[in-house]
Amino acid sequence: MGEPLKRSEYPYIVSDPEIAGGSPIIVGTRITVRSIAGYYQMGLTVDEILSTLSHLTPSQVHSALAYYFDYHEEIDADLAVSSDIDYWEKHALMSKKGLNSAGED
Repeated sequence: MGEPLKRSEYPYIVSDPEIAGGSPIIVGTRITVRSIAGYYQMGLTVDEILSTLSHLTPSQVHSALAYYFDYHEEIDADLAVSSDIDYWEKHALMSKKGLNSAGED
């Protein structure tokens, strides 16, 4: 007989390689835990996050924050990369050069 199913620690959080590059997201959405953590770091309360993302439930936001608190180093590193303007400018320039060298404008 198979093993019993284990209850998920974060019932509203999943990772899907097809969505947001596999970053943890809220189930049924494309909202990343990184986004919720970013709002939290900007000083928004759960109620303010819910006002901004009104399609989410309090349970979803709390689950995302619980995930963030447990994996804050990983999420903070992801936030640092996603807000690094120099990184994105270089990435965009490399992508543009790749398109132009392929004969696409």
